Amino acid sequence: MIVFEDRLSDSPLIERVWRSHSERTGTFRSIAASTFEMVVSRHGGRRFFTMRGPETQATLAELPADGEWLAIRFKVGTFVPHLTPATLTDRRDVTLPEATRHSFWLNGSAWEYPDFENAETFVNRLCTKGILVRDPVVDAALAGGATALPARMLQRHFLRATGLPFGAVRRIERARCATILLREGMPILDVVQQAGYYDQAHLTRSLRHYIGQTPAAISRGAEQLSFLYKTPRLD
Repeated sequence: MIVFEDRLSDSPLIERVWRSHSERTGTFRSIAASTFEMVVSRHGGRRFFTMRGPETQATLAELPADGEWLAIRFKVGTFVPHLTPATLTDRRDVTLPEATRHSFWLNGSAWEYPDFENAETFVNRLCTKGILVRDPVVDAALAGGATALPARMLQRHFLRATGLPFGAVRRIERARCATILLREGMPILDVVQQAGYYDQAHLTRSLRHYIGQTPAAISRGAEQLSFLYKTPRLD
Protein backbone atom coordinates (compact mmCIF):
# COMPACT_ATOMS: atom_id res chain seq x y z
CA MET A 1 0.00 0.00 0.00
CA ILE A 2 1.14 3.57 -0.77
CA VAL A 3 0.29 6.44 1.56
CA PHE A 4 0.15 9.88 -0.10
CA GLU A 5 0.35 13.46 1.15
CA ASP A 6 0.22 16.51 -1.11
CA ARG A 7 0.04 20.30 -1.09
CA LEU A 8 -0.75 23.02 -3.60
CA SER A 9 1.91 25.45 -4.74
CA ASP A 10 1.95 29.18 -5.38
CA SER A 11 4.48 28.70 -8.18
CA PRO A 12 3.14 29.44 -11.71
CA LEU A 13 4.99 26.33 -12.90
CA ILE A 14 4.02 23.73 -10.29
CA GLU A 15 0.71 21.88 -10.22
CA ARG A 16 1.40 20.53 -6.76
CA VAL A 17 4.00 18.78 -4.61
CA TRP A 18 3.36 15.32 -3.22
CA ARG A 19 5.18 12.72 -1.18
CA SER A 20 4.45 9.12 -0.33
CA HIS A 21 5.82 6.01 1.30
CA SER A 22 5.17 2.31 0.85
CA GLU A 23 4.16 0.09 3.73
CA ARG A 24 4.98 -3.23 2.06
CA THR A 25 6.12 -4.83 -1.18
CA GLY A 26 3.50 -5.21 -3.87
CA THR A 27 2.18 -3.73 -7.09
CA PHE A 28 0.09 -0.72 -7.98
CA ARG A 29 -1.66 0.65 -11.04
CA SER A 30 0.28 3.54 -12.57
CA ILE A 31 -2.53 5.49 -14.24
CA ALA A 32 -2.36 7.82 -17.23
CA ALA A 33 -1.13 11.36 -16.57
CA SER A 34 -0.59 14.37 -18.82
CA THR A 35 2.08 16.04 -16.71
CA PHE A 36 5.86 16.13 -16.33
CA GLU A 37 7.37 15.33 -12.93
CA MET A 38 10.67 15.45 -11.10
CA VAL A 39 10.84 12.70 -8.49
CA VAL A 40 13.23 12.05 -5.62
CA SER A 41 12.99 8.43 -4.48
CA ARG A 42 14.65 6.75 -1.55
CA HIS A 43 14.96 3.00 -1.07
CA GLY A 44 17.71 0.50 -0.41
CA GLY A 45 19.66 3.15 1.48
CA ARG A 46 20.07 5.36 -1.62
CA ARG A 47 18.41 8.39 -3.20
CA PHE A 48 17.62 8.89 -6.86
CA PHE A 49 16.52 11.93 -8.89
CA THR A 50 14.30 10.98 -11.82
CA MET A 51 12.53 12.91 -14.58
CA ARG A 52 9.19 11.40 -15.63
CA GLY A 53 7.05 12.27 -18.62
CA PRO A 54 3.35 11.81 -19.33
CA GLU A 55 1.74 8.36 -19.38
CA THR A 56 -0.78 7.60 -22.10
CA GLN A 57 -2.20 4.40 -20.61
CA ALA A 58 -2.38 2.52 -17.34
CA THR A 59 0.37 0.01 -16.50
CA LEU A 60 1.16 -2.26 -13.58
CA ALA A 61 4.21 -1.19 -11.54
CA GLU A 62 6.27 -2.84 -8.81
CA LEU A 63 6.27 -1.35 -5.33
CA PRO A 64 9.36 -1.84 -3.14
CA ALA A 65 9.04 -2.12 0.63
CA ASP A 66 9.92 0.92 2.75
CA GLY A 67 10.25 3.23 -0.26
CA GLU A 68 9.83 7.00 -0.03
CA TRP A 69 9.03 9.40 -2.86
CA LEU A 70 8.87 13.16 -3.27
CA ALA A 71 7.47 14.53 -6.54
CA ILE A 72 7.17 17.97 -8.07
CA ARG A 73 4.33 17.73 -10.57
CA PHE A 74 4.45 20.58 -13.07
CA LYS A 75 1.64 22.34 -14.83
CA VAL A 76 1.06 21.24 -18.41
CA GLY A 77 3.45 23.16 -20.67
CA THR A 78 6.39 23.26 -18.24
CA PHE A 79 9.38 21.28 -19.50
CA VAL A 80 13.17 20.88 -19.70
CA PRO A 81 14.28 21.95 -23.21
CA HIS A 82 17.16 19.48 -23.47
CA LEU A 83 14.98 16.58 -22.24
CA THR A 84 11.48 17.21 -23.57
CA PRO A 85 8.43 15.30 -22.26
CA ALA A 86 8.11 13.36 -25.53
CA THR A 87 11.43 11.60 -24.80
CA LEU A 88 10.14 10.57 -21.36
CA THR A 89 6.63 9.45 -22.32
CA ASP A 90 5.22 6.16 -21.02
CA ARG A 91 7.73 5.51 -18.25
CA ARG A 92 10.87 6.09 -20.27
CA ASP A 93 12.15 7.80 -17.15
CA VAL A 94 15.62 9.31 -16.92
CA THR A 95 17.45 8.98 -13.58
CA LEU A 96 20.31 11.45 -13.21
CA PRO A 97 23.72 10.41 -11.84
CA GLU A 98 24.46 10.85 -8.16
CA ALA A 99 27.05 13.51 -7.21
CA THR A 100 27.15 13.01 -3.42
CA ARG A 101 24.79 11.53 -0.83
CA HIS A 102 22.94 14.84 -0.87
CA SER A 103 23.17 15.92 -4.52
CA PHE A 104 22.89 14.81 -8.15
CA TRP A 105 24.33 15.97 -11.47
CA LEU A 106 22.17 18.12 -13.75
CA ASN A 107 23.39 20.19 -16.70
CA GLY A 108 27.01 19.94 -15.60
CA SER A 109 26.44 21.05 -11.99
CA ALA A 110 25.73 19.34 -8.68
CA TRP A 111 22.26 20.14 -7.28
CA GLU A 112 21.01 19.34 -3.80
CA TYR A 113 17.94 17.14 -3.67
CA PRO A 114 14.78 19.20 -3.09
CA ASP A 115 12.41 18.39 -0.25
CA PHE A 116 8.69 18.82 0.44
CA GLU A 117 9.13 22.32 1.85
CA ASN A 118 11.66 23.88 -0.54
CA ALA A 119 10.39 22.62 -3.92
CA GLU A 120 9.54 26.16 -5.08
CA THR A 121 13.05 27.43 -4.29
CA PHE A 122 14.54 24.53 -6.24
CA VAL A 123 12.27 25.19 -9.24
CA ASN A 124 13.05 28.92 -9.20
CA ARG A 125 16.76 28.13 -9.38
CA LEU A 126 16.16 25.81 -12.35
CA CYS A 127 14.25 28.60 -14.13
CA THR A 128 16.97 31.14 -13.44
CA LYS A 129 19.51 28.82 -15.05
CA GLY A 130 17.25 28.23 -18.06
CA ILE A 131 17.00 24.51 -17.29
CA LEU A 132 13.22 24.65 -16.83
CA VAL A 133 10.85 26.72 -18.99
CA ARG A 134 7.15 27.19 -19.69
CA ASP A 135 5.68 27.78 -23.14
CA PRO A 136 3.26 30.77 -23.10
CA VAL A 137 1.56 29.47 -26.25
CA VAL A 138 0.51 26.35 -24.33
CA ASP A 139 -0.73 28.59 -21.52
CA ALA A 140 -2.97 30.42 -23.99
CA ALA A 141 -4.28 27.20 -25.55
CA LEU A 142 -5.14 25.69 -22.16
CA ALA A 143 -6.88 28.88 -21.08
CA GLY A 144 -8.99 28.82 -24.24
CA GLY A 145 -7.53 32.08 -25.47
CA ALA A 146 -6.88 32.87 -29.10
CA THR A 147 -3.33 32.92 -30.46
CA ALA A 148 -1.94 34.41 -33.63
CA LEU A 149 -0.34 31.08 -34.58
CA PRO A 150 -1.75 28.77 -37.26
CA ALA A 151 -3.27 25.54 -35.95
CA ARG A 152 -0.35 23.36 -37.07
CA MET A 153 2.21 25.60 -35.40
CA LEU A 154 0.13 25.68 -32.23
CA GLN A 155 0.06 21.88 -32.23
CA ARG A 156 3.84 21.76 -32.64
CA HIS A 157 4.26 24.05 -29.61
CA PHE A 158 1.91 21.84 -27.63
CA LEU A 159 3.68 18.62 -28.62
CA ARG A 160 7.12 19.99 -27.77
CA ALA A 161 6.08 21.36 -24.38
CA THR A 162 3.87 18.46 -23.27
CA GLY A 163 4.80 15.42 -25.35
CA LEU A 164 1.12 14.92 -26.21
CA PRO A 165 -1.50 16.32 -28.61
CA PHE A 166 -4.04 18.62 -26.98
CA GLY A 167 -6.83 16.08 -27.49
CA ALA A 168 -4.87 13.40 -25.62
CA VAL A 169 -4.41 15.71 -22.63
CA ARG A 170 -8.16 16.34 -22.54
CA ARG A 171 -8.97 12.62 -22.67
CA ILE A 172 -6.51 11.76 -19.90
CA GLU A 173 -7.75 14.51 -17.61
CA ARG A 174 -11.37 13.53 -18.23
CA ALA A 175 -10.59 9.92 -17.25
CA ARG A 176 -8.83 11.07 -14.09
CA CYS A 177 -11.78 13.31 -13.23
CA ALA A 178 -14.20 10.41 -13.74
CA THR A 179 -12.07 8.20 -11.51
CA ILE A 180 -12.18 10.71 -8.68
CA LEU A 181 -15.96 11.02 -8.98
CA LEU A 182 -16.34 7.25 -8.83
CA ARG A 183 -14.01 7.02 -5.83
CA GLU A 184 -16.15 9.67 -4.12
CA GLY A 185 -19.22 7.46 -4.54
CA MET A 186 -21.00 9.06 -7.48
CA PRO A 187 -23.17 6.57 -9.41
CA ILE A 188 -21.73 5.43 -12.73
CA LEU A 189 -24.49 6.93 -14.89
CA ASP A 190 -24.08 10.28 -13.13
CA VAL A 191 -20.33 10.15 -13.80
CA VAL A 192 -21.06 9.59 -17.51
CA GLN A 193 -22.95 12.87 -17.63
CA GLN A 194 -20.75 14.83 -15.23
CA ALA A 195 -17.47 13.92 -16.97
CA GLY A 196 -18.84 14.39 -20.48
CA TYR A 197 -18.91 10.82 -21.87
CA TYR A 198 -21.37 9.73 -24.56
CA ASP A 199 -22.63 6.72 -22.62
CA GLN A 200 -21.54 4.08 -20.10
CA ALA A 201 -19.71 2.04 -22.75
CA HIS A 202 -17.67 5.09 -23.70
CA LEU A 203 -16.76 5.65 -20.04
CA THR A 204 -15.79 2.01 -19.58
CA ARG A 205 -13.50 1.95 -22.64
CA SER A 206 -11.79 5.14 -21.54
CA LEU A 207 -11.21 4.01 -17.96
CA ARG A 208 -9.93 0.60 -18.97
CA HIS A 209 -7.31 2.28 -21.16
CA TYR A 210 -6.27 5.23 -18.98
CA ILE A 211 -6.92 3.85 -15.49
CA GLY A 212 -6.70 0.10 -16.08
CA GLN A 213 -10.00 -0.71 -14.38
CA THR A 214 -13.72 -0.75 -15.06
CA PRO A 215 -15.95 1.91 -13.46
CA ALA A 216 -17.35 -0.69 -11.02
CA ALA A 217 -13.86 -1.77 -9.90
CA ILE A 218 -12.84 1.85 -9.39
CA SER A 219 -15.95 2.47 -7.30
CA ARG A 220 -15.06 -0.50 -5.08
CA GLY A 221 -11.46 0.70 -4.64
CA ALA A 222 -10.37 -2.71 -5.84
CA GLU A 223 -6.76 -1.78 -6.60
CA GLN A 224 -4.08 0.64 -5.41
CA LEU A 225 -3.71 3.53 -7.88
CA SER A 226 -0.87 5.99 -8.34
CA PHE A 227 -1.29 9.56 -7.13
CA LEU A 228 -4.67 11.06 -8.08
CA TYR A 229 -6.10 14.51 -7.46
CA LYS A 230 -8.58 16.90 -8.93
CA THR A 231 -7.50 19.12 -11.81
CA PRO A 232 -9.47 21.72 -13.80
CA ARG A 233 -11.43 20.22 -16.69
CA LEU A 234 -10.03 20.98 -20.14
CA ASP A 235 -13.30 21.51 -21.98
